[in-house]
Amino acid sequence: MAEDVKPAETPERAYDDRPIHAEPGQLPPEVQAPLAAYKGALPPSPPWFDWAIAQEPERMFVESLGSRLEVLTWGEVGKPGLLFVHGNSAHADWWSFIAPFFAEDYRVASMSLAGMGASDWRDSYSFTDFAEDAEAVSRAAGLYEGGRKPIYIGHSFGGGQVFFAAVSHPERMHAAIMVDTGFGPPPEEMAKRMAQMEAIRNIPTVDRPSRIYATLEEALNRFRLMPPQPAGNPFIADFIARRSLKRVPLPPGETGPDGSGEGWTWRFDPNMWAKLDRQAMMKREQTQVTTTTPLVHIYGAKSRIVEHRKAGAPSPFPAGLLEIEIPDSHHHIMIDQPLALVSALRALLSAWPR
Repeated sequence: MAEDVKPAETPERAYDDRPIHAEPGQLPPEVQAPLAAYKGALPPSPPWFDWAIAQEPERMFVESLGSRLEVLTWGEVGKPGLLFVHGNSAHADWWSFIAPFFAEDYRVASMSLAGMGASDWRDSYSFTDFAEDAEAVSRAAGLYEGGRKPIYIGHSFGGGQVFFAAVSHPERMHAAIMVDTGFGPPPEEMAKRMAQMEAIRNIPTVDRPSRIYATLEEALNRFRLMPPQPAGNPFIADFIARRSLKRVPLPPGETGPDGSGEGWTWRFDPNMWAKLDRQAMMKREQTQVTTTTPLVHIYGAKSRIVEHRKAGAPSPFPAGLLEIEIPDSHHHIMIDQPLALVSALRALLSAWPR
């Protein structure tokens, strides 16, 4: 998810879900503003979802590299560990309606990456630091206490972090699962994106932070998914969007409708991509890599990841990687087909790795 944020200086290769600004009207309404029709009200939700979010996690902060990282946990310490990692501009609660389905058999943790969710922002970000953060969270959350090393599960940009950690530190994990993880579009599309980004104006910079919205409804109306797609289940998109926001003071002289003097803005660092050092990951992307960590990739049948691959997008995944397709799903599988994702993960974990 991203809106009103600065795109980074475009590297040679970049992940699909990096923030790219779009003015109202540039995308279909169901893509541009999937929650606008609800006018700030909660969309109706099914019983399974209500049950899942009622399983409140323990919320804590873990110190890593001088930063406090937001961590959510479910299940008992002493059971095998699972670490969930979200995508770009997201947060730990993207897994809050998925993780409870594993809490009976696993000690589960979901972390907010540095610069996202309620985790601290940094002056710079790197894949190496994210890998150290994941290890710190796994230790603090008790994911090693079940008699084996934890399994990492990461979506999109978070899948990139999981893959990097699996290749760089195979001794730290039992296995790794990437969920709809890509490594940049084909060269022709990258050139097109660069041209489009050159034309973008009025995007926040270090001196012009993310926009502040006077009301929650206004902020929810600006929520959308990156890469652009419809929100398959609006009740999930709404749950995620509300937890993507924080209260902040309105600009001097402005007062919101509630008279509080506070508005709403996104919780992620708007300059995260400008601060991200991708050199370590780009070295991994140049060629296919080998690792002793068992790997699986789960992807959506309608995802742009698939489109990019068919068009010749690069991928460092090892040849012969086990892959599982989720039907009728775009990139954000936990929004489009959450129960199918749960079923795929549970079936996979019951028999893999051997």
